[in-house]
Amino acid sequence: MIILNDKQINQKVKRLAFEIIEQNVKVDQIYLAGINKNGFAFAKLLKNELELIKRSKINIELISVLLDPSNPVKKEAELSIEQKLLKGKVVILVDDVANTGRTLFYACKPFMSILVKKLKIAVLIDRMHKSFPIKVAYTGMSLATTLSDNIVVDIKKKSNYSVIIE
Repeated sequence: MIILNDKQINQKVKRLAFEIIEQNVKVDQIYLAGINKNGFAFAKLLKNELELIKRSKINIELISVLLDPSNPVKKEAELSIEQKLLKGKVVILVDDVANTGRTLFYACKPFMSILVKKLKIAVLIDRMHKSFPIKVAYTGMSLATTLSDNIVVDIKKKSNYSVIIE
């Protein structure tokens, strides 16, 4: 069943971009840290939309966070830039779906060894099954689902984005 179509996803991204700008008006730089493939793709969409907002003078940097969601303790999450460059910066950790919060929880670990100015989380879909102490600050849509439901986010092909529940 389709939960969000292309047009709706684009509307969510636009709204999230405005929320990010509104909550960071006195900031000159924001790092969007996309988790793995879909989180990074979603972070790219947010970056593109943030750059379209004319009144924003904020420099948006895109970085990646790589980790194994099935076994996040096997190998620590890796950032595409040196951690020390994020000291005193605003970081928004981005993923497509927040389910139990485990992936987001372990993706936060690299940011714990430095003093960032602010660390917030943005997701397209926030499910209500948190097992970890994760609070999403920027949410495209909250969904109450069963534990057996699977959410599939397809944001790879422009003009054909979708969120499906299986």
